Amino acid sequence: MDSTLFLPAAAFALDMALGDPHHWPHPVRLIGRALERLERLVQPSPPDRDKGVPGSPDAPGRKSGATPAAKRVFGALVAALLGLGVYALVAWLGRISSVGWIFSLYLAYAGLALGQLTRETRAVAALIGSGRLDEARAALAFLVSRDTSVLDEAGLWRTLAETASENFCDAFVAPMFFLCLGGPPLLWLYKTVSTMDSMWGYKTPRFADLGWAGARADDVLAYIPARLSACLLIAAGFLMGLPAGKAWASFRPDARKMASPNAGWPMAAAAWLCGASMGGTAVYFGRTVEKPKLGPQYVSWDILLFRTLTRLIFISGFGMVLLSELLLVALCTVFS
Repeated sequence: MDSTLFLPAAAFALDMALGDPHHWPHPVRLIGRALERLERLVQPSPPDRDKGVPGSPDAPGRKSGATPAAKRVFGALVAALLGLGVYALVAWLGRISSVGWIFSLYLAYAGLALGQLTRETRAVAALIGSGRLDEARAALAFLVSRDTSVLDEAGLWRTLAETASENFCDAFVAPMFFLCLGGPPLLWLYKTVSTMDSMWGYKTPRFADLGWAGARADDVLAYIPARLSACLLIAAGFLMGLPAGKAWASFRPDARKMASPNAGWPMAAAAWLCGASMGGTAVYFGRTVEKPKLGPQYVSWDILLFRTLTRLIFISGFGMVLLSELLLVALCTVFS
């Protein structure tokens, strides 16, 4: 039987065992550096992630570089050419005689991030649970784009639950979905677009035009995985004895409240299954935003509910691997 049939399971096992060691080179970091260099071609200065503060690229009065139309065209070209370039490179590496399977396995594993997501969110949860809130705010700031310095304990738990459930799709289900559809090359085309969205996809003066194409491409690519993520969470919740029926009846109207066409699906499903609310007031780049409320209202997250969410995500992830292997076996049987 073709060894590629077992690629999703092998990649999942490596991801959960190893995560993303910071001292290892990682393709996402290389893509990120490429995007930073490309941005300098149309922006007047290197990116400053501390937006909204005096002297930052988004501060009033700073020149914006290229025109908005030119930025949109440039962003679309980067999304297309960089994505296709990465696809071609990964495909070539996988075809190298004798060692191609090693590259394929590594790139499949490196494209998944459920293990690292679990490690990082548990580390933040431990800090919150032990009352080390300042350390928790600093650690959480590496996982989210909102301002964590203004969060109290309840806000820290809620934000942590939101990022864990949303990234279940972005970090695992979507990459695994494309791994099954087209192997590591298609997975890394998706990861290129997703990285572009995470770096340039902000609705700020600096990135609104430059990141428009990447953000729209990410919306399209993640459309099915986001809904699949919610279904996996509901199925896992049923197995765990959580209120899956109520969640199934309630999460879809909530998911559609979000500005993003995809983010609300796993978030709303997780909120209803765990019985705690998501959304509400958040601060992004110095601006206060009222996000739609998801899940049961006025129920706050705590360490016990977050542990339930962690188990829910792990079981859902295992379900995605099982589904992927069954799909690959079925396709192999049909087309053999």
